[in-house]
Amino acid sequence: MSFAQPLAEAGVPREQLERLVEQVSGGGLFVLTGAGLSTDSGIPDYRGPDGVRRVTPMQYAEFAGSSAARRRYWARSFVGWQRFRAAAPNAGHHAVARLQQLGLVDELVTQNVDGLHQRAGSPEVVELHGSLAEVVCLACGDRRARSLVQERLAAANPGFADDVREVAPDGSQVSSQIRPDGDTVLADALVAGFHAPLCLVCGADTLKPDVVFFGESVPRDRVQRCLDAVESSRSVLVLGSSLAVMSGYRFVRAAAARGIPVGIVTRGSTRGDGEASLRVDAALAPTLGGLVAALG
Repeated sequence: MSFAQPLAEAGVPREQLERLVEQVSGGGLFVLTGAGLSTDSGIPDYRGPDGVRRVTPMQYAEFAGSSAARRRYWARSFVGWQRFRAAAPNAGHHAVARLQQLGLVDELVTQNVDGLHQRAGSPEVVELHGSLAEVVCLACGDRRARSLVQERLAAANPGFADDVREVAPDGSQVSSQIRPDGDTVLADALVAGFHAPLCLVCGADTLKPDVVFFGESVPRDRVQRCLDAVESSRSVLVLGSSLAVMSGYRFVRAAAARGIPVGIVTRGSTRGDGEASLRVDAALAPTLGGLVAALG
């Protein structure tokens, strides 16, 4: 078959690639993407291939309840933001955008907060966990662009990011690297001297990136929109997500309960493997690139 070569080069077994092409070519897709789609852009996942969490993210209760925790978050985010924003969409993001342009995707939902789908040309994206591009005040609700907050942080903390090093698990210091939510890990002594941003409207130190933290709930209207889209879809395609958190896994469960086929393409095992009618354990970018070429 004409599609065999590009997907075979991506390491997908022939039977799986035939079923994947069949599922996608039928259209009516509800597509859910996770952190695994952005790893080729240099943004790491929270979990390794074995599903074990490698990074401990800040919990919402800690952030909302402590000025010191918010200062620590903003110090780490200030350092990581420039590198986070430098990440560019990879072939996987562009492939998903192409599937939308071909009219095969009814709803694209991402668990990522990096905005890379939009930068790759996706015309419409439901950002399930929000976006790091905006900041909201928990006290008064004022919203500002994250880029403007970054400028204010730079002015209030001159030289802070110079020669900053990340703290390794053994206590040593290594070159700073971005995390999935755009921050880094810094020594407590550095964080203590950092000036966190204040709201320009009410003056409170309660600014928060407009993303759903661990321990925080996804807005109900957003969840309901996705559930409605699942119910009206022909099939569900999960890309680069371990489905370890219920916010995304619920859509797989909803589809399986209605007899809607579920395809999962990602490295390693996932929480939804039992509900999947098609499981492809392969690298995302070459697999999706081969898929688009096969549909070409």
